[in-house]
Amino acid sequence: MNIQTYYTYLTRARRDLWAFLETLPDEVLSKSMIPAERMHSMKDLVLHIAVVEDSWLHEDILRDQPVWERTSGFPQEFEERYHEAKPLEWLLEYWRAVEASTLEYLKTVTDAELTQRVSVMGSTDDVTFSASDVLWHVAQHETRHTAQLALLGRLAGHTPPQLDLIKYLRSDHV
Repeated sequence: MNIQTYYTYLTRARRDLWAFLETLPDEVLSKSMIPAERMHSMKDLVLHIAVVEDSWLHEDILRDQPVWERTSGFPQEFEERYHEAKPLEWLLEYWRAVEASTLEYLKTVTDAELTQRVSVMGSTDDVTFSASDVLWHVAQHETRHTAQLALLGRLAGHTPPQLDLIKYLRSDHV
């Protein structure tokens, strides 16, 4: 499976996840459920997933302006604060914009571009990764955090959608 195919799966699974999140009351989405320094709530995770994709694609691979810099009302310290004040729709609109940007990139990226080495912005190391490795990291990162969202929804008494890849392969969504 290539990254374009896997990303297609992610976009299909996102639709089911987003529809699920839209059914949840704001108090569930905003509730501090994760005892950690950051990302305490489901809303925090939603923003974090999109920010990571935006950052790795735009700042590290493309070396251009991230979508958040063009998004009205974007918080200045998005990694360190709670996001309960942001409506879910705002968070999902930002995520949709990031997704659209990634889809445009994936339509035109060549195999040669996917093998190009990428230095991580802000890193003091001389570690580089292929663009493909970075994209796979982003996809895997999302998969792990969407599992957290599903679990948090279940812990709050709601039934999340089945998001496993095999579901989408069996139903010809990918």
